[in-house]
Amino acid sequence: MATQTAEASTQKPVKRGRNKDGSGIMPYILVLPTILLILVIAVYPMLDSLRISILDNPFIGSPAVVGLANYTRVLGDSEFRTATLNTVIFTVVSVALETFFGLLVALLINKTFPGRGLVRAAILVPWAFPTVVSAQMWFLMYNDQTGIITFILQGLHLLKPGDTLIGSPSGVIIAALITDVWKTTPFMALLILAGLQVIPAELYEASGVDGSTRWQSFWSITLPLLKSPLIIALMFRTLDAFRVFDLFYVFGKRSVQSMSTYANYFMFGGTAADFTPGVAAAVNVFLCGIIISIIYVLLMGDTLKQVD
Repeated sequence: MATQTAEASTQKPVKRGRNKDGSGIMPYILVLPTILLILVIAVYPMLDSLRISILDNPFIGSPAVVGLANYTRVLGDSEFRTATLNTVIFTVVSVALETFFGLLVALLINKTFPGRGLVRAAILVPWAFPTVVSAQMWFLMYNDQTGIITFILQGLHLLKPGDTLIGSPSGVIIAALITDVWKTTPFMALLILAGLQVIPAELYEASGVDGSTRWQSFWSITLPLLKSPLIIALMFRTLDAFRVFDLFYVFGKRSVQSMSTYANYFMFGGTAADFTPGVAAAVNVFLCGIIISIIYVLLMGDTLKQVD
Protein backbone atom coordinates (compact mmCIF):
# COMPACT_ATOMS: atom_id res chain seq x y z
CA MET A 1 0.00 0.00 0.00
CA ALA A 2 2.83 2.36 0.85
CA THR A 3 4.54 1.44 -2.41
CA GLN A 4 1.42 2.32 -4.41
CA THR A 5 1.16 5.64 -2.59
CA ALA A 6 4.79 6.45 -3.37
CA GLU A 7 4.32 5.59 -7.07
CA ALA A 8 1.20 7.72 -7.26
CA SER A 9 3.03 10.66 -5.68
CA THR A 10 5.83 10.43 -8.25
CA GLN A 11 3.45 10.66 -11.20
CA LYS A 12 3.22 14.12 -12.70
CA PRO A 13 -0.24 15.67 -12.69
CA VAL A 14 -1.87 15.96 -16.10
CA LYS A 15 -2.49 19.57 -17.04
CA ARG A 16 -5.40 20.33 -19.30
CA GLY A 17 -5.16 22.51 -22.37
CA ARG A 18 -1.60 21.42 -23.25
CA ASN A 19 -0.13 19.53 -26.18
CA LYS A 20 1.93 16.38 -25.80
CA ASP A 21 5.09 18.45 -25.47
CA GLY A 22 3.53 20.54 -22.72
CA SER A 23 3.68 23.81 -24.62
CA GLY A 24 -0.03 24.38 -25.15
CA ILE A 25 -1.46 26.92 -27.58
CA MET A 26 -0.16 29.99 -25.79
CA PRO A 27 3.05 30.27 -27.91
CA TYR A 28 0.96 30.26 -31.08
CA ILE A 29 -1.28 32.97 -29.68
CA LEU A 30 1.73 35.10 -28.78
CA VAL A 31 3.29 34.88 -32.26
CA LEU A 32 -0.03 35.32 -34.08
CA PRO A 33 0.24 39.16 -34.34
CA THR A 34 3.72 38.82 -35.86
CA ILE A 35 2.49 36.22 -38.35
CA LEU A 36 -0.44 38.42 -39.35
CA LEU A 37 1.89 41.41 -39.79
CA ILE A 38 4.22 39.38 -42.00
CA LEU A 39 1.28 38.20 -44.08
CA VAL A 40 0.10 41.77 -44.60
CA ILE A 41 3.40 43.53 -45.35
CA ALA A 42 5.38 40.70 -46.99
CA VAL A 43 3.38 37.73 -48.23
CA TYR A 44 0.44 39.65 -49.71
CA PRO A 45 2.61 42.09 -51.76
CA MET A 46 4.59 39.13 -53.12
CA LEU A 47 1.48 37.24 -54.14
CA ASP A 48 -0.04 40.38 -55.64
CA SER A 49 3.15 41.01 -57.63
CA LEU A 50 2.92 37.50 -59.03
CA ARG A 51 -0.69 38.21 -60.04
CA ILE A 52 0.19 41.50 -61.72
CA SER A 53 3.12 39.97 -63.59
CA ILE A 54 0.83 37.71 -65.60
CA LEU A 55 -1.52 40.55 -66.65
CA ASP A 56 -1.45 42.69 -69.75
CA ASN A 57 -2.19 46.13 -68.28
CA PRO A 58 -3.37 46.38 -64.67
CA PHE A 59 -4.39 50.03 -65.12
CA ILE A 60 -7.42 49.20 -67.27
CA GLY A 61 -10.71 47.92 -66.00
CA SER A 62 -10.45 44.30 -67.05
CA PRO A 63 -6.82 43.43 -67.77
CA ALA A 64 -6.18 40.36 -69.87
CA VAL A 65 -4.20 37.46 -68.49
CA VAL A 66 -1.14 36.91 -70.69
CA GLY A 67 0.50 34.17 -68.66
CA LEU A 68 4.28 34.09 -68.94
CA ALA A 69 4.43 36.56 -71.83
CA ASN A 70 5.90 39.30 -69.63
CA TYR A 71 8.60 36.94 -68.35
CA THR A 72 9.40 35.87 -71.92
CA ARG A 73 9.72 39.51 -72.93
CA VAL A 74 12.02 40.32 -70.05
CA LEU A 75 14.22 37.24 -70.40
CA GLY A 76 14.52 37.85 -74.14
CA ASP A 77 15.64 41.45 -73.64
CA SER A 78 19.39 41.85 -74.12
CA GLU A 79 19.32 44.82 -71.74
CA PHE A 80 17.97 42.61 -68.97
CA ARG A 81 20.60 39.95 -69.63
CA THR A 82 23.30 42.63 -69.38
CA ALA A 83 21.73 43.88 -66.15
CA THR A 84 21.75 40.31 -64.81
CA LEU A 85 25.42 39.92 -65.69
CA ASN A 86 26.22 43.24 -63.99
CA THR A 87 24.35 42.11 -60.90
CA VAL A 88 26.10 38.74 -60.73
CA ILE A 89 29.56 40.30 -61.18
CA PHE A 90 28.83 42.92 -58.55
CA THR A 91 27.47 40.34 -56.11
CA VAL A 92 30.31 37.84 -56.43
CA VAL A 93 33.15 40.37 -56.32
CA SER A 94 31.69 42.61 -53.59
CA VAL A 95 30.79 39.72 -51.28
CA ALA A 96 34.24 38.15 -51.75
CA LEU A 97 36.07 41.41 -51.02
CA GLU A 98 33.85 42.32 -48.08
CA THR A 99 34.27 38.87 -46.56
CA PHE A 100 38.06 39.02 -46.90
CA PHE A 101 38.43 42.54 -45.48
CA GLY A 102 35.71 41.94 -42.90
CA LEU A 103 37.56 38.88 -41.63
CA LEU A 104 40.78 40.86 -41.36
CA VAL A 105 39.07 43.68 -39.47
CA ALA A 106 37.25 41.23 -37.18
CA LEU A 107 40.49 39.43 -36.32
CA LEU A 108 42.12 42.77 -35.58
CA ILE A 109 39.44 44.23 -33.32
CA ASN A 110 38.96 40.89 -31.56
CA LYS A 111 42.31 41.49 -29.87
CA THR A 112 42.57 43.37 -26.58
CA PHE A 113 44.07 46.84 -26.97
CA PRO A 114 43.44 50.33 -25.53
CA GLY A 115 40.44 52.03 -27.11
CA ARG A 116 39.04 48.84 -28.58
CA GLY A 117 35.44 49.85 -27.83
CA LEU A 118 35.90 53.19 -29.60
CA VAL A 119 37.42 51.48 -32.63
CA ARG A 120 34.55 49.00 -32.81
CA ALA A 121 32.04 51.83 -32.77
CA ALA A 122 33.99 53.94 -35.29
CA ILE A 123 34.21 51.26 -37.97
CA LEU A 124 30.42 51.05 -38.07
CA VAL A 125 30.08 54.66 -39.21
CA PRO A 126 30.20 53.89 -42.98
CA TRP A 127 27.59 51.16 -42.55
CA ALA A 128 25.30 53.56 -40.67
CA PHE A 129 24.93 55.83 -43.71
CA PRO A 130 22.00 55.06 -46.02
CA THR A 131 23.29 53.58 -49.27
CA VAL A 132 21.90 56.36 -51.43
CA VAL A 133 23.69 58.94 -49.25
CA SER A 134 26.95 57.03 -49.54
CA ALA A 135 26.45 56.80 -53.30
CA GLN A 136 25.95 60.55 -53.61
CA MET A 137 29.06 61.22 -51.47
CA TRP A 138 31.20 58.97 -53.63
CA PHE A 139 29.61 60.34 -56.80
CA LEU A 140 31.06 63.74 -55.91
CA MET A 141 34.47 62.14 -55.45
CA TYR A 142 34.14 60.49 -58.86
CA ASN A 143 33.15 63.82 -60.46
CA ASP A 144 35.28 64.94 -63.40
CA GLN A 145 35.72 68.49 -62.04
CA THR A 146 35.83 68.30 -58.24
CA GLY A 147 36.33 64.59 -57.60
CA ILE A 148 39.42 63.73 -55.58
CA ILE A 149 39.40 60.14 -56.81
CA THR A 150 39.33 61.29 -60.44
CA PHE A 151 42.20 63.70 -59.70
CA ILE A 152 44.29 60.90 -58.16
CA LEU A 153 43.59 58.46 -60.98
CA GLN A 154 44.46 61.08 -63.58
CA GLY A 155 47.65 61.90 -61.69
CA LEU A 156 48.59 58.22 -61.80
CA HIS A 157 47.79 58.20 -65.53
CA LEU A 158 45.11 55.57 -64.99
CA LEU A 159 42.58 57.96 -66.51
CA LYS A 160 42.99 60.33 -69.41
CA PRO A 161 42.46 64.06 -68.78
CA GLY A 162 38.73 64.74 -68.77
CA ASP A 163 37.78 61.07 -68.17
CA THR A 164 36.11 59.75 -65.04
CA LEU A 165 35.81 56.33 -63.49
CA ILE A 166 32.06 56.34 -64.01
CA GLY A 167 32.41 57.29 -67.66
CA SER A 168 32.30 53.67 -68.87
CA PRO A 169 30.17 50.61 -68.01
CA SER A 170 33.10 48.74 -66.46
CA GLY A 171 34.09 51.88 -64.55
CA VAL A 172 30.58 52.19 -63.11
CA ILE A 173 30.76 48.62 -61.81
CA ILE A 174 34.22 49.25 -60.31
CA ALA A 175 32.98 52.48 -58.69
CA ALA A 176 29.97 50.65 -57.27
CA LEU A 177 32.25 47.92 -55.92
CA ILE A 178 34.58 50.40 -54.23
CA THR A 179 31.70 52.23 -52.60
CA ASP A 180 29.96 49.06 -51.49
CA VAL A 181 33.12 47.54 -50.02
CA TRP A 182 33.76 50.76 -48.09
CA LYS A 183 30.22 50.82 -46.75
CA THR A 184 29.47 47.16 -46.02
CA THR A 185 32.80 45.72 -44.86
CA PRO A 186 32.00 46.90 -41.27
CA PHE A 187 28.76 44.89 -41.41
CA MET A 188 30.64 41.72 -42.32
CA ALA A 189 33.27 42.47 -39.68
CA LEU A 190 30.57 42.84 -37.02
CA LEU A 191 28.94 39.50 -37.87
CA ILE A 192 32.28 37.68 -38.08
CA LEU A 193 33.40 39.28 -34.80
CA ALA A 194 30.31 37.83 -33.09
CA GLY A 195 31.41 34.39 -34.26
CA LEU A 196 34.99 34.91 -33.13
CA GLN A 197 33.98 35.88 -29.62
CA VAL A 198 32.21 32.56 -28.94
CA ILE A 199 35.34 30.52 -29.73
CA PRO A 200 36.83 29.38 -26.37
CA ALA A 201 40.24 30.86 -25.65
CA GLU A 202 41.29 27.54 -24.12
CA LEU A 203 41.49 26.03 -27.58
CA TYR A 204 44.13 28.55 -28.63
CA GLU A 205 46.02 28.02 -25.37
CA ALA A 206 46.06 24.27 -25.92
CA SER A 207 47.14 24.77 -29.51
CA GLY A 208 49.99 27.02 -28.36
CA VAL A 209 51.12 24.41 -25.87
CA ASP A 210 51.24 21.86 -28.68
CA GLY A 211 53.53 24.18 -30.60
CA SER A 212 51.09 25.37 -33.27
CA THR A 213 51.76 28.65 -35.02
CA ARG A 214 49.13 31.38 -35.33
CA TRP A 215 48.55 30.42 -38.96
CA GLN A 216 48.03 26.77 -38.00
CA SER A 217 45.65 27.79 -35.20
CA PHE A 218 43.69 29.89 -37.67
CA TRP A 219 43.23 27.01 -40.13
CA SER A 220 42.59 24.31 -37.53
CA ILE A 221 40.54 26.23 -34.94
CA THR A 222 39.30 29.64 -36.08
CA LEU A 223 38.12 28.84 -39.59
CA PRO A 224 36.29 25.56 -38.80
CA LEU A 225 34.50 27.04 -35.78
CA LEU A 226 33.72 30.20 -37.73
CA LYS A 227 32.07 28.34 -40.59
CA SER A 228 28.45 28.63 -39.37
CA PRO A 229 28.58 32.38 -38.50
CA LEU A 230 30.42 32.98 -41.77
CA ILE A 231 27.71 31.26 -43.81
CA ILE A 232 25.05 33.36 -42.08
CA ALA A 233 27.01 36.54 -42.81
CA LEU A 234 27.49 35.48 -46.43
CA MET A 235 23.78 34.77 -46.84
CA PHE A 236 22.74 38.19 -45.54
CA ARG A 237 25.36 39.98 -47.60
CA THR A 238 24.72 38.03 -50.81
CA LEU A 239 21.00 38.70 -50.67
CA ASP A 240 21.62 42.38 -50.03
CA ALA A 241 24.21 42.67 -52.82
CA PHE A 242 22.05 40.84 -55.35
CA ARG A 243 19.24 43.37 -54.99
CA VAL A 244 21.61 46.33 -55.38
CA PHE A 245 19.74 49.41 -56.54
CA ASP A 246 21.06 52.68 -55.12
CA LEU A 247 24.63 52.45 -56.41
CA PHE A 248 23.69 51.64 -59.99
CA TYR A 249 20.87 54.18 -59.88
CA VAL A 250 23.29 56.97 -58.88
CA PHE A 251 26.41 55.95 -60.82
CA GLY A 252 25.01 54.20 -63.88
CA LYS A 253 21.77 56.11 -64.42
CA ARG A 254 20.05 54.21 -67.21
CA SER A 255 23.17 53.28 -69.17
CA VAL A 256 24.53 50.70 -66.69
CA GLN A 257 21.82 48.85 -64.81
CA SER A 258 21.35 46.14 -62.24
CA MET A 259 18.34 43.85 -62.20
CA SER A 260 16.65 46.08 -59.62
CA THR A 261 17.19 49.33 -61.54
CA TYR A 262 15.99 47.60 -64.71
CA ALA A 263 12.74 46.68 -62.98
CA ASN A 264 12.41 50.18 -61.55
CA TYR A 265 12.90 51.93 -64.90
CA PHE A 266 10.36 49.67 -66.58
CA MET A 267 7.74 50.10 -63.87
CA PHE A 268 8.09 53.83 -63.27
CA GLY A 269 10.05 55.19 -66.22
CA GLY A 270 8.20 53.63 -69.13
CA THR A 271 4.68 53.48 -70.47
CA ALA A 272 1.72 51.74 -68.89
CA ALA A 273 2.43 48.72 -71.09
CA ASP A 274 5.93 48.46 -69.59
CA PHE A 275 4.70 48.22 -66.02
CA THR A 276 3.91 44.50 -65.94
CA PRO A 277 7.23 43.49 -67.60
CA GLY A 278 8.92 45.57 -64.90
CA VAL A 279 7.00 43.67 -62.25
CA ALA A 280 8.06 40.41 -63.93
CA ALA A 281 11.69 41.57 -63.73
CA ALA A 282 11.22 42.34 -60.03
CA VAL A 283 9.74 38.88 -59.49
CA ASN A 284 12.83 37.40 -61.14
CA VAL A 285 14.97 39.20 -58.57
CA PHE A 286 12.76 37.77 -55.83
CA LEU A 287 12.96 34.22 -57.21
CA CYS A 288 16.75 34.46 -57.48
CA GLY A 289 16.83 35.57 -53.85
CA ILE A 290 14.84 32.49 -52.84
CA ILE A 291 17.28 30.23 -54.71
CA ILE A 292 20.25 31.92 -53.02
CA SER A 293 18.59 31.51 -49.61
CA ILE A 294 17.91 27.81 -50.20
CA ILE A 295 21.53 27.21 -51.21
CA TYR A 296 22.84 28.88 -48.06
CA VAL A 297 20.33 27.07 -45.83
CA LEU A 298 21.47 23.74 -47.29
CA LEU A 299 25.10 24.69 -46.69
CA MET A 300 24.24 25.69 -43.14
CA GLY A 301 22.51 22.36 -42.56
CA ASP A 302 25.53 20.43 -43.82
CA THR A 303 27.78 22.49 -41.55
CA LEU A 304 25.64 21.77 -38.49
CA LYS A 305 25.67 18.05 -39.30
CA GLN A 306 29.45 18.10 -39.45
CA VAL A 307 29.59 19.84 -36.08
CA ASP A 308 27.26 17.28 -34.52
